[in-house]
Amino acid sequence: MAIPDFQSFMLPLLNFSANKQEHSLQDAVESLATKFELTFEERQELLPSGKQARFDNRVAWARSHFKQAALVVSTRRRFFRITERGLALPRTDSKKSI
Repeated sequence: MAIPDFQSFMLPLLNFSANKQEHSLQDAVESLATKFELTFEERQELLPSGKQARFDNRVAWARSHFKQAALVVSTRRRFFRITERGLALPRTDSKKSI
């Protein structure tokens, strides 16, 4: 399976953070990797730079877009929490939430 684009992680990431708790980016990465049933090899695939895992990068980009849209807020380095604006968004994929 090819690693999905970052847009594919947006709804699952929103559902992951919907409990209003502070989450680490690493916890989000682990949870989404489980949800998408990625293999160890897929998780280890690097970007062309060779410095970061492609999957981790895409989850980080999804969170970055949420920050820009004020759907999540950074609470400290590599940690975030959903905002009231993020909670107000409908989640149509509730059966597949993590």
